[in-house]
Amino acid sequence: MKKKIAVIGSGFSGLSAAAYASKEGHEVHLYEKNVEAGGRARHFKTENGYTFDMGPSWYWMPDIIDSFFNDFGKKASDFYTLVPLDPQFEMVFSDGVMNIPHNYEEMRSLFEETEPGAGKNLDEFMKDAQYKYEVGMQDFVNKPCHSWFEFISPKIAKSALKLDLLTNFQKFVRKYFKHPKLIVLMEFPVIFLGAAPKDIPALYSLMNYGGYRLGTWYPMGGFSRIIEAMKEVATDYGTQFYFDSNVQKINVKNNQASSLTVNNEEIDFDVIIASSDYHHTETKLLPQEFRNYNEKYWETRIFAPSCLIYYLGFKEKIPNLKHHTLFFENDLDLHTKEIYKDKKWPTKPLFYACCPSKTDPSVAPENCENVFLLMPIAPGIEDSEEIKEQYFLEMISRLEKHTGTQDLLSKIDYKRSYCVKDFQEDYNAYKGNAYGLANTLSQTAVLKPSLKNKKLRNLYYTGQLTVPGPGVPPSIISGKIAAHEATKN
Repeated sequence: MKKKIAVIGSGFSGLSAAAYASKEGHEVHLYEKNVEAGGRARHFKTENGYTFDMGPSWYWMPDIIDSFFNDFGKKASDFYTLVPLDPQFEMVFSDGVMNIPHNYEEMRSLFEETEPGAGKNLDEFMKDAQYKYEVGMQDFVNKPCHSWFEFISPKIAKSALKLDLLTNFQKFVRKYFKHPKLIVLMEFPVIFLGAAPKDIPALYSLMNYGGYRLGTWYPMGGFSRIIEAMKEVATDYGTQFYFDSNVQKINVKNNQASSLTVNNEEIDFDVIIASSDYHHTETKLLPQEFRNYNEKYWETRIFAPSCLIYYLGFKEKIPNLKHHTLFFENDLDLHTKEIYKDKKWPTKPLFYACCPSKTDPSVAPENCENVFLLMPIAPGIEDSEEIKEQYFLEMISRLEKHTGTQDLLSKIDYKRSYCVKDFQEDYNAYKGNAYGLANTLSQTAVLKPSLKNKKLRNLYYTGQLTVPGPGVPPSIISGKIAAHEATKN
């Protein structure tokens, strides 16, 4: 039976949910509080010619993203051009720089040069990680997670031990590698899963395979091209989009979510899929008696980091800078402890620089540079202009040292900061988190916030605070799962 479905929010999960629900023949209306689609993957253009992606910048797991388009008879290449990055990225250490090559054999040689025997160990690590990737990304993450019984299948049962759900990632990495640089290299991808490597299940070595083995890519034109492509797919199947449309309330009648109040207008729906922040949806949009979780529940969850971000335009080229650069001159364990345990501004921060103009001339004026600086920080901390500027100057100083460039401050053509308060204001993000709920063992699968409202039969949640978790590919999968659950009855 054809249903009238509302989707709240146009991030990756919202666009995915809208596209799949529309494909099933339902009437889908998507409401976005901002003036363009994308959620955290929005972009903006400046008057002096720069185009900045506001959020995701690592194109990993290309097969998962492509599978979305395949489901609609399309390919990612129908919408944008993907180019491999070589090196995939560079890591700046206190005693030198390590470039991570695109070619696996070259990467293997790099590991062997760094630590005798590490090349063979990398093969073993990647073989194990590939198995987890294939089982995890095809079977494990595609469950709605209403019950543990969903995981009772011969394949998953057979895979249970090999998935290493009960081994922590830090211990798992150290089983293969001893050199500190290789350990940091293998551990860094899980930082954005929301916890220190010692608190993340070893299952997530699948990220190393999905990134290092399948390669790091860039969509020409920027990450917003994926958003534009997904919006086009949804539109082709009939999704109607409403921007600058703030959902103020989910109205309940006869034990079901009967309508939305949008910009002070009440609109009836048969089904509602909330891709908006889960905490915001429950505490601000839904009457208390129909919420899945109380405030104490959210206070006890482990959230992924927030970020201090700077979008910078430079009026001349910066030498010796790659597309992706990780500044790891300081201790990874200390920074993660200060994010997740101490919940304070880092004393010796790590940070990341993205310079897409090295690959894509369209994102900056001629002979100029587009740079995005990102430093992970604890969610919910104070982000005054004075504090942000202090860390900005430190990051610029380290960027100058790495590139051998003097006085970068005088070459800045554009500057904009983005931090905790901005995540709260633009995305209603709980405590200004940037990446959702941490993928710790106690917050995995059925232990994540439920995809379905337990008291209303027609309200569903999707995105990085529910299954399968944070990240671009998981969010796309989350939308698909939510759409299927919302339309199957």
